[in-house]
Amino acid sequence: MSSLYSIGSMNQLGDALENNGFSPDDLTKLKQFGNLKGIKDILYGRAEIKYPEHLIDCDAAPFIPDGWSVEEHVKGGLYKFNQSKIPLYLSRKQKKSTINGHNLRKELVSQYTLNANILDYLLAHPDLISEDWKSKYVFFWGTIYRNSDGYLFVRCLRWYGSKWEWHCDWLDSGFGSDSPAALAS
Repeated sequence: MSSLYSIGSMNQLGDALENNGFSPDDLTKLKQFGNLKGIKDILYGRAEIKYPEHLIDCDAAPFIPDGWSVEEHVKGGLYKFNQSKIPLYLSRKQKKSTINGHNLRKELVSQYTLNANILDYLLAHPDLISEDWKSKYVFFWGTIYRNSDGYLFVRCLRWYGSKWEWHCDWLDSGFGSDSPAALAS
């Protein structure tokens, strides 16, 4: 071990890393990282961190569960994901009680609803999902499915104990205050 760093300074660094959520695996990756000089440049203002843009192709064919078909898929072009720009919509009826899915679908025609491609992207990148969504079933009305029995369904994103997963409701059921529609702003 180098005598350049005191045990006290190494403990301070360890405490700071732990306080910021670093795991032992993260430290191994940091040790193996090929651009530690780049990190030093960030510290001294000679470089900056630029996070990747999350671009989602909303024109692509959506995921289709086995035995289902797509009834409607509203295309949305290339969507630049920004969690803070996804308003969640509740109809007046949902705020008071429930609304039938077919009626809610008619009400949403005038809104720009996000499609299931966004849902599937978020499942692949769960770190992008807002903590506020954990108490909700967030529906992506831009894609409507038909199952093998002929019933119409819409998929949603939900927190299930320890992970995010997709779920669905058929349009004949009621949608309450915990079932907002994801919209684009």
